[in-house]
Amino acid sequence: MSVPVELKYTESHEWVRLEADGGVTVGITQHAQELLGDMVFVQLPDVGRTLAQREDCAVVESVKAASDIYAPLGGEVIAVNSEVETSPEKINEDCYTAWLFKLKPANAGEIDGLLDASGYQKLLDSEAH
Repeated sequence: MSVPVELKYTESHEWVRLEADGGVTVGITQHAQELLGDMVFVQLPDVGRTLAQREDCAVVESVKAASDIYAPLGGEVIAVNSEVETSPEKINEDCYTAWLFKLKPANAGEIDGLLDASGYQKLLDSEAH
């Protein structure tokens, strides 16, 4: 299973990439999309919405189940990937390029509280047992 080392992760299986401009890009991990199966619907937060850390803000739905997506950091939604709303299967094709939304963090230090790749791998290993 792919766990890119340059990303940060949440215990609820979102990935976070810190961008050069200080914003963050958010998506769901390979583990999450494999558990859910074939994506059929994605609902993203509105641009301009202010989110609290861990607030549910989006939904991904597959042939198996619907799952809430949580904000990994507090901040303002500055972009959404409308391509995954019209073609949700792109998440299954490559979950690390099919991002969901971008945030301008209210507190950039919150990213330090997220899991690194090895911490996320340990979480996956503990869930597997």
